Amino acid sequence: MFFRTIFVWALGLPVTLMLFLCVLVSLIFDRSGNSVHSIGRIWSRYLLRLSGVRVRIDGLEKIPEGPAVFASNHQGAFDILVLQGCLPVQFRWVAKESLFKIPVVGWSMYLAGYIGINRSRAAMAYKSIERAAGKIKAEGNPVIIFPEGTRSASGEIMPFKRGGFLLALKSGVPIVPISISGTKDIMKKGRLSIRPGDVTLVIGDAIYPKDTGEKALMDAVHGAIKRGLEGRLP
Repeated sequence: MFFRTIFVWALGLPVTLMLFLCVLVSLIFDRSGNSVHSIGRIWSRYLLRLSGVRVRIDGLEKIPEGPAVFASNHQGAFDILVLQGCLPVQFRWVAKESLFKIPVVGWSMYLAGYIGINRSRAAMAYKSIERAAGKIKAEGNPVIIFPEGTRSASGEIMPFKRGGFLLALKSGVPIVPISISGTKDIMKKGRLSIRPGDVTLVIGDAIYPKDTGEKALMDAVHGAIKRGLEGRLP
């Protein structure tokens, strides 16, 4: 594990910087964020391979055409690389605004048109959701959220926060449940060490918010993600 960690960081950091230069060059030709997102996909797949992470995907055919909200459980830091690298669609992340301040990675998120949510106050968070809903309608890209809001230490699904479901209801787009298993122990929270692992990503049937209340929608998505994890948690 020690040598794997050194290997990943030694080769990953220079490639990250090189691809950030590619991000800046891409802006000359494409301001939509699509090229930046695609470069992020290359970066993610590269880091997954360096880390010895093997990903199995079930249910790609269930991804609807057009805008949607992808809702995934959150087990570990590698969830981000798995989703970015393995979902074969142009999408935009919905993430807390503080992440956009991280050098290189956060700057790339901003340049890709990803959506920051200000969670410091309820009123600010609500305005961020309204802005995100407008962006979905205007641009037509799917977005992806972690409805738990943070990583689950045990791997079990935690209670959901409202933001992503308000976003789906306001924009009128379906929610696609995604269940990820196997990422929790690849890089544990608070550590830099990396160990190889097998990850399974299960995409569920789209859930349409029309004529559905917020609580019922949350329960339906929670149940769908839980079913996708059955038999896969340690």
